[in-house]
Amino acid sequence: MPATKPTSRPALPPLGNAEPPAVQFQAWPGGTGALLEKTMRERGASAFDRKPIEIEPFAGDVPTDEEDVAFLPVHRLAALIAARKTSCVDVTRIYLDRLKKFDPILLCAVTIMDGPAMEAAQQADADLKAGTNRGPLHGIPYGLKDLFSTKAAPTTWGGKEFVGRQIDEDAEIAVRLRDAGAILIAKLATGRFAINDQWYRGRTNNPWNLNQGSSGSSAGPASATAAACVAFGIGTETRGSIVSPSLRCGITSLRPTFGRVSRHGGMALAWTMDRVGPMCRCAEDCALVFNAIHGSDAKDPSTLTMPFRWDRKVDLSKLRIGYDARSPEGVVDKLRELGANPKRIGSRPSSRNIDTLDTESTAAFDSFLSSGTIKDEDSPNGGPGHGRFTGGQKVGSLDLLQSYRRRHLVQLKMADLMRDFDMYVGGNGGDVELCSFTGNPAVVFPYRILQGEHPQPNCTTLVGDLFADDAILSVAHAFQSATDWHTHRPKLS
Repeated sequence: MPATKPTSRPALPPLGNAEPPAVQFQAWPGGTGALLEKTMRERGASAFDRKPIEIEPFAGDVPTDEEDVAFLPVHRLAALIAARKTSCVDVTRIYLDRLKKFDPILLCAVTIMDGPAMEAAQQADADLKAGTNRGPLHGIPYGLKDLFSTKAAPTTWGGKEFVGRQIDEDAEIAVRLRDAGAILIAKLATGRFAINDQWYRGRTNNPWNLNQGSSGSSAGPASATAAACVAFGIGTETRGSIVSPSLRCGITSLRPTFGRVSRHGGMALAWTMDRVGPMCRCAEDCALVFNAIHGSDAKDPSTLTMPFRWDRKVDLSKLRIGYDARSPEGVVDKLRELGANPKRIGSRPSSRNIDTLDTESTAAFDSFLSSGTIKDEDSPNGGPGHGRFTGGQKVGSLDLLQSYRRRHLVQLKMADLMRDFDMYVGGNGGDVELCSFTGNPAVVFPYRILQGEHPQPNCTTLVGDLFADDAILSVAHAFQSATDWHTHRPKLS
């Protein structure tokens, strides 16, 4: 009997960067279904409805200096626009002019979108004249990290390999902000492929100290927001990419609970860790932006809708706030002064010896490496790379699965720790690595000015229980209502 020739396996269809795995990460250790049932029982179906945040009318003199206008928080700009004390066109022009003036020293913008931005501003003014106000973001100029696709501008992911690449799709985050009336004026810099603050034009700089990079990888949104080149920015975080540049540039930002904001149309780095969040100059602005962008999206199967109820006049005595030896004493004392009763929190669970990031990143970039489109050994400036996009090739399937199982155990330990706390003052780091595995949210905000040759804000974090994004933003707002650290400006010539 003749030998049977082995059948050749049919070629598998190629995978790009966007296709998610069938298995989705769920931040709630008991699973999303159990979480939704629990929330429905406790709060009712109406809690899931998106509740508008009303802005307070503008009080006082209208700024005449353009820099004063640019540094107004979003909620004050919105009040000016709603009262017709300024126009969307004038506000957009101010920010575009600042981008053009300061980008040469900050390297914060990849593409400044003059034409589309001014057209959108003119339409926003026409809508107001016709009686249509889309809400507190109507006419507000913002910048989007250049990991997200937009029809009106190239999407480079910070890599010279993709300069001029046009993607015929608007990312979901851009669509939701456009529907809310916000005006996209720039694609902002990201470290090459979401790594640090180095990209193909150079290093994005900290407006408080131009000798210092802005950190990354949401380098552009942090730098541009701190310098008031945009009213707010949108960044992403996998392991510190919102928190780190916000700490460096002294702004207020939200790293949301995993799964609360759609990533569709954005570059995937790690499907079980990537998050999208607002980068602003105060907590109230973060709440306004987050209220417009959160919620489930069928195009991103990791997303879910959960209640979001930001409280402008939160009663701190009703919240369980933790602190430890790493927490800034001034922050804890101020919260206590405002009515909180902070309690010591125990040590956080260890996440050592768990690392799924390299494997997920390797899978996400496999097609680009296989085709030779990018080389992992290349850094943004042509030097040695770090191996992130090949490191996963060395991890066996059993080891990867065991890491995910250990990660679940860490989630359970974190949930047990947070059983008695709504949040804790997390020091300057925000437990970035731990929370990249557990999905917990954090808000970054400044609490003092560090003096020296280059004075700049020093920030801390409030790390929240899962889906307590509204609570941590409410507490940060209470702190900022009683302090003025977030109102300081970098001195740019």
